[in-house]
Amino acid sequence: MSAPKTAITPTRAEDFPEWYQQVIKAADLAENSETRGCMVIKPWGYGIWELIQQQLDRRFKETGHQNAYFPLLIPLSYLEKEAEHAEGFATECAVVTHHRLEAVKDEETGKTKMIPTGELAEPYVIRPTSETIIGAAFSRWVQSYRDLPLLINQWANVMRWEMRPRLFLRTAEFLWQEGHTAHETAEEAIAETRLMHQVYAEFLRDHLAIPVIPGEKTENERFPGADMTLTVEAMVQDRKAIQAGTSHFLGQNFSKAQDISFTGRDGKVEHAFTTSWGVSTRMIGTLIMAHSDDDGLVLPPRVATQQVVIIPVTPKEDSKQAVIDSCHALAETLRGHRFHGDPLRVLVDDRDLQGGVKKWEWVKKGTPIRIEIGPRDVESRKVCLNRRDRAANEKAFIDKEEFIRDAADLLQEIHDALLEKAVAFRDANITECGELAAFDAHWAQDNPGWLLTPWAGTPEEEDELSKKHKITIRCLPLDGQDGAEAPCLLTGKPTQQRAIWGRSY
Repeated sequence: MSAPKTAITPTRAEDFPEWYQQVIKAADLAENSETRGCMVIKPWGYGIWELIQQQLDRRFKETGHQNAYFPLLIPLSYLEKEAEHAEGFATECAVVTHHRLEAVKDEETGKTKMIPTGELAEPYVIRPTSETIIGAAFSRWVQSYRDLPLLINQWANVMRWEMRPRLFLRTAEFLWQEGHTAHETAEEAIAETRLMHQVYAEFLRDHLAIPVIPGEKTENERFPGADMTLTVEAMVQDRKAIQAGTSHFLGQNFSKAQDISFTGRDGKVEHAFTTSWGVSTRMIGTLIMAHSDDDGLVLPPRVATQQVVIIPVTPKEDSKQAVIDSCHALAETLRGHRFHGDPLRVLVDDRDLQGGVKKWEWVKKGTPIRIEIGPRDVESRKVCLNRRDRAANEKAFIDKEEFIRDAADLLQEIHDALLEKAVAFRDANITECGELAAFDAHWAQDNPGWLLTPWAGTPEEEDELSKKHKITIRCLPLDGQDGAEAPCLLTGKPTQQRAIWGRSY
């Protein structure tokens, strides 16, 4: 018996990396640019990012943060002030060394070439992250403890040369937000770091239907220059990990390098404690790999560019206009309803294309609800309902008034179903392991999932195991560090600490 036909080839089981690229292509999300390692985010994909941005920004402002913008070009001397931080990004930096171009005509070919000239006295680095230049601004803005806390967020693009680019997951230029805050005490800064870590975990769960493991990075995996890095780790369908967001407690490392100092309550000059935290367009890649299927993209409703698409079915010319009018009237009514506080996003696809072409386009684009209305449906006041979290050909005929009443509830059902499925998959693919032989055997498999182990090894021992199996400690899960003691997987030392190991993107 032949396998059922799918809209995407190859399937996830046949070639997961290629399936991922084909989903992006079929959903018209993005494409590779002529600029090496960079991407063009197309309207359907950028619409997802806009919704992520809007909804996250709302949460940031609810927690007291304000948006600002800082220069794209960072003086090299700023990076030199924070050596450990700069070293962590050194091989990825794009450097601007000249300030103009000079047109030079080739006498043999007659063509004009543009030659960089006017070497800069000091090179600039295109921002790989903004701790240093934002720190310089903070040093001007903070004079007294009364100026604290300073809670700033920036929506921007960043540049890090990428040797093996992959759309949304790893590109040389990508979009993100980076939060930067300064505080009077270490306790306040740590509380901020944990708060934003929680915001990310809740956002991924409640808006993207992605369950994550919140945890702390080990010293080896910590952000360069940080005292503590907290992470939210997501498992995608090939059982690999994606670091979906991070929040860093920077101690006084950057404030001392950038002289973010203030007069304290006792009249003495002190250095502030700072944090930084960020997520990027990598979230879209995580979403694709977590939810999509062999028919294309599957979008969680809260970040779906269109939540409901209505397709008029018009087999006869004499009833065509009545069907189209009915579809637009339904769309207008639905837009008056709200889902999590926002009006429903509804599109009527009345393009002059065959119904089957339209259907599969919206299946591949991941629209949560697809409605079809034909002449008989207009007369009977029914609609044909298709849910993207179910089989592409599964449909139900329901009363139009019932659909209008329940549309928001249906969207929530779809979100809940996606989340439940993702939780079940993740939990089924995390295995507890306490013996080194079993640990070694596990990583000899293809796509083996994660391991949860007792761990009390040194950074050097962690690095050795990581290189041996091409894995990393994804995190020390926050809810797994105070259980019963058990022998460390490697050293045998009694430890309460648990580590999650996995392969990652």
